[in-house]
Amino acid sequence: MTSDERRTDSGIVIQPVYDDADLADFDAEAELGRPGQYPYTRGVQSTMYRGRLWTMRQYAGFGTAAATNQRFKFLLAAGQTGLSCAFDLPTQMGYDADHVRAEGEVGKVGVAISSLHDMRDLLADLPLDQVTTSMTINATASTLLLLYQLVGEEQGVSGGQLRGTIQNDILKEYVARGTYIYPPRQSMRLVVDTFDYCAKEMAQWNTISISGYHIREAGSTAVQEIAFTLANGVAYVEAAIAAGLVLDDFAPRLSFFFNAHNNLFEEVAKYRAARRLWASIMRDRFGATDPRSMTLRFHTQTGGSTLTAQQPENNIVRTTIQALAAALGGTQSLHTNGFDEALGLPTERAAKLALRTQQVLGYESGIADTVDPLAGSYFVESLTNEVERLARDYVEAIDALGGAVAAIESHYMQDEIESAAYEFARQVDRGEKVVVGVNRFEESDATKAEVFPIDEEQQRAQIARVKALKTARDDEGVRAALEELGSAARGTQNVLYPMKTALSRMATLGEVADVLRAEFGVYTPS
Repeated sequence: MTSDERRTDSGIVIQPVYDDADLADFDAEAELGRPGQYPYTRGVQSTMYRGRLWTMRQYAGFGTAAATNQRFKFLLAAGQTGLSCAFDLPTQMGYDADHVRAEGEVGKVGVAISSLHDMRDLLADLPLDQVTTSMTINATASTLLLLYQLVGEEQGVSGGQLRGTIQNDILKEYVARGTYIYPPRQSMRLVVDTFDYCAKEMAQWNTISISGYHIREAGSTAVQEIAFTLANGVAYVEAAIAAGLVLDDFAPRLSFFFNAHNNLFEEVAKYRAARRLWASIMRDRFGATDPRSMTLRFHTQTGGSTLTAQQPENNIVRTTIQALAAALGGTQSLHTNGFDEALGLPTERAAKLALRTQQVLGYESGIADTVDPLAGSYFVESLTNEVERLARDYVEAIDALGGAVAAIESHYMQDEIESAAYEFARQVDRGEKVVVGVNRFEESDATKAEVFPIDEEQQRAQIARVKALKTARDDEGVRAALEELGSAARGTQNVLYPMKTALSRMATLGEVADVLRAEFGVYTPS
């Protein structure tokens, strides 16, 4: 790269000036359209934020269910408009709090949920017929979904009334994150069973949030983020159709989850390109006829990997830029990171300030007053076109390998992400990429930020709670229900129905996962 050359984070060359010549072949009617209409470049609703602001959904979860319930109430009282739950690593990996492999991790990076008792405490006094809840969970997504439904039913709220999202995107775990349990093809069985179950029992629930967020956190470029995410989306659609599900029955409940980084205009272009590319895939490749099947609805979280432990207050500015990009790009919901998250879980002060950042953008900045305010910009439209072109090239390359599952098994996506991450790190080391406070404008006597305290007593209490549950319940009823689950897993029955019965009888999350481990096997990467 020459001294006067500028590139986006994806390596797209930025011209000094853009004009109509850069859009000479641009068909505005076909490639831009109107907001709320195919190809949805300008947004999935005709009025966007003039009708209603994006959902302000702050991610929260730590310690016990009761502790996280108090954080939920704190955020709702501060004006949050939706819940988003983080689970600890044992819960994500299918282990109860009293399992030997959970030692030292209970409640640390999220809330510990081992049973229906825990889910009751998590949702205590929260009106599930009014609030929407997002749960960032993948390998054990079906289990957490059913626990949520059981608590809703105890509140008198039917499954059909419950609204929210489970991430349930297992493919990106093999690519970027690592919280998988079962081999990819067996994991896809669980995803498809969840699609089928929700179509029949929880029609308003978003059955998957196909996630580019963690792909970006692992070091991908913006182009790779949407390309690999949409390729995974294609794999889920194909698997559901192969299982006999009708496209326009399940596709309207698919949703997506993207990252927001610091390159403002590339991020805006990324969201617009993703909508257009997904619309064309669903219409032209799969033959979707319901417009809802073609609309890419997405949640955004600001970039955790962009946060620095050095001069952590600078992260407030980074998060604001990233949140602005998400809103200008037409997100449906948004989480803004706490400025102290490079040091630990967000403190209450940081969590409230992150929420206030969204509220200032939504109510004071004017960006919500018109739909797609950057549309027609020579630069933005040119960048949108280029991001889409490069992403489509990646999708076609993955198709040539046999699809996303085959591309994961051959390590194609992982290698591409690792190469991008390595190149970015080299650019930072060489000073070509400036990170304020890290490789330029450093300070030797930076102020120390408050760090969220880890309460060891909460871990001990959760372990004792699980042991007490296993002592007090009807073991014979639990054992019979788990045997039914194993039988369903060996056959072709939808496993969520016997799983729900087992959970209602107080089988634990770990016991359910152990049954499926025995039937599906455990994935070990080569």
